[in-house]
Amino acid sequence: MSDTDKPEIITPPNALKAKVKVGGAGAVDMAVLEQAEQVIASMADDYLDWVAQDLKNLRAAYETLRADPNNAENLERIFQISHDIKGQGGSFGFRLITQAGNSLCRFIESLANQETLTSAHLDAVGVHVDTMTLIIAEDLRDDGGAKGGALMSGLNKMVEKLSG
Repeated sequence: MSDTDKPEIITPPNALKAKVKVGGAGAVDMAVLEQAEQVIASMADDYLDWVAQDLKNLRAAYETLRADPNNAENLERIFQISHDIKGQGGSFGFRLITQAGNSLCRFIESLANQETLTSAHLDAVGVHVDTMTLIIAEDLRDDGGAKGGALMSGLNKMVEKLSG
């Protein structure tokens, strides 16, 4: 390889670094950040109570949907509850429930153009609800390990089959 064939390495500028303030007004205060983390940690025990209530509400909304599958408000209620669960899970160490909640939200969004919901659609929503309930019941924190991977793989395959 000759000198002319040598690759040129280009280091792009770090524009983000220029935007972050170190010290002074508007800068990240590490003490405030640590205090916020402590507040979140102190709420972790309450999270299990909150998510249990959310899952109870999610189950009730799902049963209402099964009774009246073409009422858009029922599906919207399920979306809102699962969206809340999804948003809180990762903050309290339950990344897997965040993934399952996200899967349910995306699945519901994919149903927007459906005139009527099929029994397969309803069953898929139910499988999501069951999966989220199982994650909390079995205390599957973070990614849930091998069991969590299997749960998410199953959800993803089911959603792909119904979306394709």
